[in-house]
Amino acid sequence: MADGSATSSIAAEKLKSFVERIERLETEKTELAADIREVYAECKGNGFDTKIVRQVIRLRKMEVADRREQDELLELYRRALDT
Repeated sequence: MADGSATSSIAAEKLKSFVERIERLETEKTELAADIREVYAECKGNGFDTKIVRQVIRLRKMEVADRREQDELLELYRRALDT
């Protein structure tokens, strides 16, 4: 029985470690989100359109080939609709 108790104790410690790590990361994520909001507010305060800045960031995350394909399709659709 002592062996089962030791195993249970080790599992509990591992679980506690995982939970504490997740909690720390969640705290960091919250802090980073607040920092990002501040940067967007600063960006807006300097006259930039934050919706467009968000689009630029989204596009920069994309692979070049995917972005080009999306641009080509957008242009094709715009010509088709004459806009």
